[in-house]
Amino acid sequence: MSKIFITGSSDGIGLETATALISKGHDVIFHARNEQRARQIKSYFKIDVKILIADLNNLDETKKLADELNKLGTFDTIIHNAGILNEDKKTIFKVNVLAPFILTALITKPKQIIYIGSNMHPQGNIDLEKLKKEQVVDYSTSKLMILMLGLCVSRIFKNTCINIVDPGWVKTKMANYKAPDSLEDGSKTQVWLASDEELKFNGKYFYHLQETIYSSKADDIMLQNELIKFYEEISGVYLIN
Repeated sequence: MSKIFITGSSDGIGLETATALISKGHDVIFHARNEQRARQIKSYFKIDVKILIADLNNLDETKKLADELNKLGTFDTIIHNAGILNEDKKTIFKVNVLAPFILTALITKPKQIIYIGSNMHPQGNIDLEKLKKEQVVDYSTSKLMILMLGLCVSRIFKNTCINIVDPGWVKTKMANYKAPDSLEDGSKTQVWLASDEELKFNGKYFYHLQETIYSSKADDIMLQNELIKFYEEISGVYLIN
């Protein structure tokens, strides 16, 4: 049995992933943005589940979440699933990019980290100077940045396997209920990676159980490092202490 934490696990792909992992006997710790969403999780299950509450748009709450997780001991897998689409660009930056960075830096290193990417990342465009001034990004750019974070961390962290998953275009309230992929389609790669202890992939990009290609934009190591430095400056959190 593995101990797994999933951000944004009150609905959608996160909840589906958690449900599948619990059915396989794993110990899953949930994350909800607020008390209302926590109650939503509790009403979904007939068993008691552990839920941590934090608004990832709030820097202090995100740091507190990392502290609460560390008090629970070392995890086997952390899945950075939380993400938003239809919000202002400043909030998208905080939730989709800065929060995963902070949690990655502060949580005791697990055996595995999975970041949820998107097939929209090739449309992303990183203007570092504008980012530094305004701290705003669109959704596609946020997913390019999370891909770059995953690739960068996969080079830096030792004894931790780090991979990025494109869940596809999934039927969710965030994407579109007319999307072609089911929740099971969108969660099966994360479930596979988190369940099989023999898998030792690192720095890979997956789509529906298969390693796949991603935009070469993400391989800019100099920009990866500049972004990490920027995240450290605005958060006061350092990737390597």
